Amino acid sequence: MLAIALLAFLCVSASANEIQAKSSSYNGEYGGVQGKRFSHSGNQMEGPITAIRVRADTYHIIGLQVRYGRVWSDPVGGTRGDLEEIFLHPGESVIQVSGKYKHCLRKLVFITNMGRHLSFGGETGISFNAVPLHPNSVLRYISGRANNYITAIGLHWATNPSNHNNC
Repeated sequence: MLAIALLAFLCVSASANEIQAKSSSYNGEYGGVQGKRFSHSGNQMEGPITAIRVRADTYHIIGLQVRYGRVWSDPVGGTRGDLEEIFLHPGESVIQVSGKYKHCLRKLVFITNMGRHLSFGGETGISFNAVPLHPNSVLRYISGRANNYITAIGLHWATNPSNHNNC
């Protein structure tokens, strides 16, 4: 009986790893090479992205904080600039991120599956446009570099876990 339970557990684990491997991708890192590295990889365990806080001025993305489920990540970057807080609607996910950068992040635009464009920052720099590699994937978490500004950003995509039926 124990052998059957162990075999079933291994099959479920292998299937979950296969689903994750086939549905995850990464874009970036967009921006400069300075700043301290950060990653929200552990935060995604709290749930999908449900809100975003951005500090920006006319030319830069200064600070960033993301809510995963009901839990806010630690803020990264600086504390100057105007703070904007955007909450996603139930069932809404980020499916595309575009922006501009040079030595730091200058503009961010989060595009959702409900057609909203959440735009922050300035209009100058090198453009980027990030989308997931696999269909039905959403933005699961971010990583990057920060000091007094967000100097670089990486975007991590995967299937939204709420879309899977778990036994």
